[in-house]
Amino acid sequence: MTVRVVTGEGAAARDSAAINAGITSRTLMQNAGLAAAEVMLKRFGDALGGGVLVYTGPGNNGGDGWVVASHLAERGVPVRVHEVVESRTGDAYESRAAALKSVALGDGDGSETVIVDALLGTGARGAPSRGLADAVRTINERHAAGAVVVALDIPTGVDATTGAGNLAVNADLTISFGTLKRGHLLARDVCGAIAVVDIGLGKHADGVDNSPTLVDEAWVANAVPAFDADTHKGKRRRILIIGGSRGMAGAVVLATRAASRSGIGMVRTLVEEPSLVPLQIAAVEATAATWPLNGADLSTLLDGCQAVLIGPGLGRSDEARRLLETVLEVWQGCTVLDADAITLFEGELTLLSAALARRPALLTPHVRELARLVGTTDDEVIKGRFDIAHDAAHVLGASILLKGVPTVVTGPMGDSMVSATGTPALATAGSGDVLAGIAATLLAQTGDPFRSGTAAAWIHGHAAEIANAGRPVRGIDIHDVIDALGHAWRISGAHYANPVLTELSAVATHRHEVVE
Repeated sequence: MTVRVVTGEGAAARDSAAINAGITSRTLMQNAGLAAAEVMLKRFGDALGGGVLVYTGPGNNGGDGWVVASHLAERGVPVRVHEVVESRTGDAYESRAAALKSVALGDGDGSETVIVDALLGTGARGAPSRGLADAVRTINERHAAGAVVVALDIPTGVDATTGAGNLAVNADLTISFGTLKRGHLLARDVCGAIAVVDIGLGKHADGVDNSPTLVDEAWVANAVPAFDADTHKGKRRRILIIGGSRGMAGAVVLATRAASRSGIGMVRTLVEEPSLVPLQIAAVEATAATWPLNGADLSTLLDGCQAVLIGPGLGRSDEARRLLETVLEVWQGCTVLDADAITLFEGELTLLSAALARRPALLTPHVRELARLVGTTDDEVIKGRFDIAHDAAHVLGASILLKGVPTVVTGPMGDSMVSATGTPALATAGSGDVLAGIAATLLAQTGDPFRSGTAAAWIHGHAAEIANAGRPVRGIDIHDVIDALGHAWRISGAHYANPVLTELSAVATHRHEVVE
């Protein structure tokens, strides 16, 4: 079952659609509470014996908390419920009445090992009110003192759509119901690990709003072609990487190494003459030529290649622009445009569309590069991260991989997927070059820009998670990420046990240094 990444309104619409189809709202609440209790029992086990304190609010999120408390109590877990605000919805009130048969009321004695945040859910907007705000502060104090905090659906204080929230619960685990919310991915530092659970939405979980799908290991395993026993370098494909202006050989080196660690059969490179020697010393596996060169020489260099990556370290000189235009004129096959190759078309979206001529193409911009291309601001791209590339991809007839937290990949027909792998270890120079090298390899092997970009984004982030495991972010560089690619490709497509649909690890930060 795919997991959609939705707004707060999108989550409510899916609930409403299921209810209108005959699934009662009370059933959804019961399913959510039971699923959350099962996740807690599996994840924390005997640790729950130290006691659980559930903080409940007035709405259906509070009702979910009452159901969780009831199921844990039935399994012999000592549970108390701190009713911060009385239940105000019919479903929540009924769940409260049922839970009080086995659950004690009270604000706890401070010894509980697990705290459950069931104060406010995805429908909440703005900062928590006074009483709820005090409860958030208390939960965070308990968290700082060592208690494990579990948030139901979303940490109280986090906007489900924007991720905004100046005062929010700091959770170790967030259990999201039916879908993943945009706010989870935009506020990963307070969500901790995230588990999305099935609450019985069925087909209604997909919705009708074309929300993006979360890419996971199973999807990547199916998207990446396997190597046959008789595979040779020709079958593994050839790519040409173009860039490396004076002083920028390192960008092509990193892209080359990433391509080599991603299964390419052969890498050819084209760099400015001063970068030739540094490149061949650092990336001995690649053949190399120098630019400038004429169209005929470029055609010879392109012979036998299945994809071209242009941009890493290309520079923004007039000579670089002429080279870029020559490449797009001579080469009509699969193309990845990265970094300077995108910026050189600043404000020229229509011209770039004509140059691409509907070839299989992938653009891999970061926020500022996309802002320059479409003629807007960085803030507008950040604000519209999930939607901003839609129109540009349609005009270009190409896929756009917008790097960042999270990474969003959009196809020319409007399809989109979200990759939530990665850690702050990727926030360093050269990270984009590594991603581009992975993407070019997959594009050469699949011919599908959207699929290649999506799989590359997930693998790139997964390699960072592997490099980060057990190590602080400050102790990792981009070479560690490249080295980890050898392990990141060990993908199986394994599925999660019911009721979990997917899981995301907590992101390693300066506060939480180890990826779980």
